[in-house]
Amino acid sequence: AVHPLWQSPLTIPGGTRQSPINIQWRDSVYDPFLKPLKISYDPTTCLHIWNNGYSFLVEFDDSADKSIIVGGPLENQYRLKQFHFHWGAINDWGSEHTVDSKFYPAELHLVHWNAVDYPSFEDAVMEGNGLAVIGVFLKLGARHEGLQTLVDALPAVRHK
Repeated sequence: AVHPLWQSPLTIPGGTRQSPINIQWRDSVYDPFLKPLKISYDPTTCLHIWNNGYSFLVEFDDSADKSIIVGGPLENQYRLKQFHFHWGAINDWGSEHTVDSKFYPAELHLVHWNAVDYPSFEDAVMEGNGLAVIGVFLKLGARHEGLQTLVDALPAVRHK
């Protein structure tokens, strides 16, 4: 199934590292040598929330190694630059990616960059090993206090 955002053949991304992707369980391969992914975020590095015209971003101070991920398949540590969400007009789909062609109501992306190999986020974004994005599928459920804090701040983010 093609994601609703990519219905036209002219807009379907090409290549093997493009979004959206459909993660297929039957094609997944267990790697017993994969190290745990270590996540260390400092909430004081949060700078601001801003409207980019089609979503909102929460941006972080990435000038030092205060909010980072390391391990897993990563050869270097990566700094948190921002996070954003993807959602749809209805709850039947909203996630950018799918699992076995199943959509989720929303998806969170935590965007990190390789500060070991590149001097800036802008330089890293153009490279194959420049970014590491953690995607989290979101389902409807009980109130989540941490997420609710963010939701409560959104009415103040009005203009691009």
